[in-house]
Amino acid sequence: MVTALTEAGFGADIGMEKFFNIKCRASGLVPNVVVLVATVRALKMHGGGPSVTAGVPLKKEYTEENIQLVADGCCNLQKQIQIAQLFGVPVVVALNVFKTDTRAEIDLVCELAKRAGAFDAVPCYHWSIGGKGSVDLARAVRAAASKRSRFRFLYDVELPIVEKIRTIAQAVYGAKDIELSPEAQLKIDRYTQQGFGNLPICMAKTHLSLSHQPDKKGVPKDFILPITDVRASIGAGFIYPLVGTMSTMPGLPTRPCFYDIDLDTETEQVKGLF
Repeated sequence: MVTALTEAGFGADIGMEKFFNIKCRASGLVPNVVVLVATVRALKMHGGGPSVTAGVPLKKEYTEENIQLVADGCCNLQKQIQIAQLFGVPVVVALNVFKTDTRAEIDLVCELAKRAGAFDAVPCYHWSIGGKGSVDLARAVRAAASKRSRFRFLYDVELPIVEKIRTIAQAVYGAKDIELSPEAQLKIDRYTQQGFGNLPICMAKTHLSLSHQPDKKGVPKDFILPITDVRASIGAGFIYPLVGTMSTMPGLPTRPCFYDIDLDTETEQVKGLF
């Protein structure tokens, strides 16, 4: 048996949703299990913990036991599990354990994950002891993958573009509804007239929140998801709406700059980088 593992990234609301609805649809691949990675620290932030700044020591909430913060933050983990379940795929939660996590915090996360419907929830210690710290995770994934897959797509590509966007916003993010800017509506009408209305949707949304607002942690509710623009990547095979203030990365020029970058083997200096 050949096993393929894919790191989709950025949670079930972003990476997993795109992988299932776009890549699996195009490739015919049928996933057997979702491995949802979580940390006590991240859950504490979703529970109302203070913001974290790069280069600044962690606040005591993240280095000392705080059961209430963990309990409050697990709402986000439970929502991510529910999103995966929309696709009919069993979920194994991999709790990436750090040295400051306490046994009570670890046990609470695993208990609440299972209560939310996870097939299993496993503490992982690869951060501290390497591969042998993830053996229990591997066994749990194998057990979950042995179950019969009930994989299904979230939407039919033949639905109108607006309805596909609305389905993702409501079913996955938990939005009350969507709001299209005039430009977004104009683009949708144009793509539909051009015959591209049956393409899947690749949402461009912040990964820091289930909503379009990065500072809204936990599980935001009753929000309106603003669609400021809608663009098409016809060659790649999808329509991508821009949510809120999201910006996109520029594409490569006809002649990428890496052609002009070289290494001087005598001075060991990089040339042409700037």
